[in-house]
Amino acid sequence: MSKLNRRDLFTLEDYARVRREFRNQVLAHKKNRKLELGPIATLYFEDRLTIQYQIQEMLRIERIFESEGIQDELDAYNPLIPDGSNWKATFMVEIPDIEERRRRLAELIGIEDRIWVQVGDQDRVYAIADEDLDRENAEKTSSVHFLRFELSPGMREAVKAGTAITMGLDHPNYSQTCAPVPQSLRDSLAQDLL
Repeated sequence: MSKLNRRDLFTLEDYARVRREFRNQVLAHKKNRKLELGPIATLYFEDRLTIQYQIQEMLRIERIFESEGIQDELDAYNPLIPDGSNWKATFMVEIPDIEERRRRLAELIGIEDRIWVQVGDQDRVYAIADEDLDRENAEKTSSVHFLRFELSPGMREAVKAGTAITMGLDHPNYSQTCAPVPQSLRDSLAQDLL
């Protein structure tokens, strides 16, 4: 999947005109790229369209229109676009109550390293988490992590051939499995692979 460049982005003026339609398109697309892992954990699989939307929104909110600022956003978000041999996801621990969230994040240190995918009956692939910076400390983990699932050539071929995908996490304080993932997600993820 190719990375985004300045030619792929709307100017702030053009984005203001198309934002509602573009947002609706992206939200419909994202429905097939989300997986809930139990009541508090969600994977949001990124691709070129979801990242373009994120960049456009950042440019709009921050009123960034200068070349250097636009390039900074591209440099920050392009690494979240799958490379053809992997899936990339934003993992979120979603607990509305602040005190409960604080308590649970302390119990879930290391959860980002315990998230896995499995293609058919092949070995599980555990996420490579937070390659840009560490998002946990000795007291708690973060509620947001960026993950990469690197797949072998055999796994990629199996996915493209229609093999079922299972995902889950096996942290000692929170364990969930989705077997198999919904067909719409499986089909969407297959498009990320070369």
